[in-house]
Amino acid sequence: MTDDYQTYKLGDFKLQSGKTIPDAVIAYKTLGDPSLPAVIYPTWYSGLISDNLWLTGTDKTLSPMDYYIIIPALFGNGQSSSPSNMPDFRPFPEVLFYDNVRAQHQLVTQHLGVKHARAVLGWSMGAGQTYQWATQFPDFMDLVVPFCGSAKTSLHNQAMLEGVKSALYAAKGTSSGGVAKPDTQASSSDYVGFTAETKSIGLKALGRVYSGWGFSQAFYREKLYESMLGFKDIDDFMVNFWEAWACSKDPENMLVMADTWQAGDCSAQEPYKGDFQKAMQGIKAKALVVPSRTDLYFPPEDSEIEVQAMRSGIGELKVIPSIWGHWAGGPGDSKEDVKWLDDTLRDFFSRA
Repeated sequence: MTDDYQTYKLGDFKLQSGKTIPDAVIAYKTLGDPSLPAVIYPTWYSGLISDNLWLTGTDKTLSPMDYYIIIPALFGNGQSSSPSNMPDFRPFPEVLFYDNVRAQHQLVTQHLGVKHARAVLGWSMGAGQTYQWATQFPDFMDLVVPFCGSAKTSLHNQAMLEGVKSALYAAKGTSSGGVAKPDTQASSSDYVGFTAETKSIGLKALGRVYSGWGFSQAFYREKLYESMLGFKDIDDFMVNFWEAWACSKDPENMLVMADTWQAGDCSAQEPYKGDFQKAMQGIKAKALVVPSRTDLYFPPEDSEIEVQAMRSGIGELKVIPSIWGHWAGGPGDSKEDVKWLDDTLRDFFSRA
C-alpha cells in the first residue's frame, strides 16, 4: 500500500461555523475507470488514504474492475488541509462532517464529474461521513453502508473521546474546553502548541487511552494480541502497537479529527434542524448498517435505533459476529472479519 494521492484546491473554504480554511485542499485517490459506477469511500480517524485500501482489490467486492472508487481524506488527516500541513494557521478551526462532505461533494461533482454514485460506505468516522452523505445529499447515491459508526455521536462516545483529547491536552499543560470544543487556551493570542517532548508524551498517552477501547474485553481475555497479532505480552502490545500507532500521528491533527467526531450529528443541518428522527427519515438510499457485536463505542443497540428510525424498507441491520471490537470493521487486521465484511458487501450490492 502506498501513500500516493492527488489534491483538489477548494480555495478559501467557508465552514458551517462561519470560519474559513484558507487555500483549502482535499486529498483523494481514485481506483478504476471513471466510466464505471462510482463508490465513495471516505477515510477514518487518523487514517491515511492508503489505510482504506485493505477493502479494495480485484478479488474484493470493491474491485476497480467493477467500480470507480473514490477515497477522499478527512480534513485533519494530514493529507487534506490539516494543522500538520498548515503550521502557520493556528488555531485550526473546528470542522464538522457537514464541512467534509460538502468538500467531498464538490470534489466528486465539479472535479471528477460524477453526477450520481452507486454507493457511499465507510468504517468508523467513515461511517459518520456515510450517514452525512445520506442526509446531506440524499438523492446522490443508491446505497449506503456505514460500518462500525453512527449517525450521531452518542454521549458515551463523546465521553470516551474526552479521554483521548485530554491525554494530549494534559501533556502540554492545558485542558479540554468541552465536547467538540478546543482546549481552554485556544485563542490565537495565547495558543499553546506542542514541543517535541510534549508531543511524544501526549501521543503515547493517547495510544494507551485508546488501548482499552479499540478492542473488546473478549479480545484481551483470549489474548488475540499474542495469537493473532504476534505480540509477546500486554506490555509489548501497549508499546509496539498502541504507542507506535499514536506516535506516527500529529497531535494537532488528532485533536481536529476528534472534535469532528465528537460533534457528529447528521441532523444538525437543514432541513432537519436537529430533529434526529427527521434526518433518519430523510435517507432515501438503501442502507445496510453494520455494527460489530463487541464494539465498545459503536454498540449494535445504537445501530438498531438508527435503522428503526428510517422509513420502512430503507434500512437493514447486520451485525459482525466478532470479538475484535471496533477493529472488526477495519483496518484489515482480522482476516476473518475482512472476509465476512466483503461477503456481506457483495451480497448487499447484488441484492439492492
